[in-house]
Amino acid sequence: MVAQSRTEVKNSTEAGPESSPDSSAEAGSEAATGTNSDTGQPPPEEGFVLAEGDDADEPEQQVLVAGATADPVKDYLKLIGRVSLLNAEQEVELAKRIEAGLFAEEKLGGEAGAPPEDLGAEYEWLAEDGRQAKNHLLEANLRLVVSLAKRYTGRGMGFLDLIQEGNLGLIRAVEKFDYSKGYKFSTYATWWIRQAITRAMADQARTIRIPVHMVEVINKLARVQRQMLQDLGRAATPEELAKELDMTPEKVVEVQKYGREPISLHTPLGDDGGSEFGDLIEDSEAVVPADAVAFRLLQEQVYSVLETLSEREAGVVSLRFGLGDGQPKTLDEIGKVYGVTRERIRQIESKTMSKLRHPSRSQVLRDYLDLT
Repeated sequence: MVAQSRTEVKNSTEAGPESSPDSSAEAGSEAATGTNSDTGQPPPEEGFVLAEGDDADEPEQQVLVAGATADPVKDYLKLIGRVSLLNAEQEVELAKRIEAGLFAEEKLGGEAGAPPEDLGAEYEWLAEDGRQAKNHLLEANLRLVVSLAKRYTGRGMGFLDLIQEGNLGLIRAVEKFDYSKGYKFSTYATWWIRQAITRAMADQARTIRIPVHMVEVINKLARVQRQMLQDLGRAATPEELAKELDMTPEKVVEVQKYGREPISLHTPLGDDGGSEFGDLIEDSEAVVPADAVAFRLLQEQVYSVLETLSEREAGVVSLRFGLGDGQPKTLDEIGKVYGVTRERIRQIESKTMSKLRHPSRSQVLRDYLDLT
């Protein structure tokens, strides 16, 4: 049975893949025309040449200094554009070879031990052929990834990064594709590619990462907002959005806050860019000059009033309210400083505060209370 599978695979590879209008890719440019007079093959100007053999599934890559350009995206598109597109029959044939290869790998690495010696070589051949078929199916659909990645540009991730993440989804699609269902590979792979790209954007695109499930809610809210803007001719209110999304208005406002993109304080403003966004933000910790002057004058007035008291009275009040170091002291702490009981300190404090409330001393300080 293994020999029969190998014969079928050989027959399918000898036929060779041919391009067809029923391509599994949605976008991509065709290779430029031009042939070599000796070999009849396209000239290797772009650094990517298809192998000569009919049974080769993987393109033969060559590093050509002359073919390199300064635009990595352009180089990549030229490389993947050299691979022929597949029709539905070719996709099914490759999927069968991949399935046979996976079966052979499972037998070769199974816990039941190595297969019989007469079948071991056949299994190894099938496993290698399955890997080649997998690479062929991947490379023939790289343009599909590029087509889908273009739709997500300008959202916080570079174009090449989007392509790389989409390629990971394409690999997953190749591994999970079930040809027996009857649908085309591109239809199946599109979902995996989009999922890989959107999840990568949720993890990497934002300065502050938002969980994937919340990103999905934000995107859903954005779609509903755009649709209602077209239907109503105006921006929808939180109440209208809440009714459409089956959530509370408070939740809608909260999700809208999560969806806001952070902006750099160094963002230039104006046509000339002479000022930055941060110049418009008030520093809440900065000292207002007028307040600083008023505070300084108040300190001077307080100390001048304290000079009218005895040394002990002025000291007790200063320690009690932290006028010196900003750290108020307890009655016990002050009592230890002067070597008396806390009750004696309380009596001194009460007597001193009565003196300070006298109009002859308090009037000059009341003027500052009126200012505040």
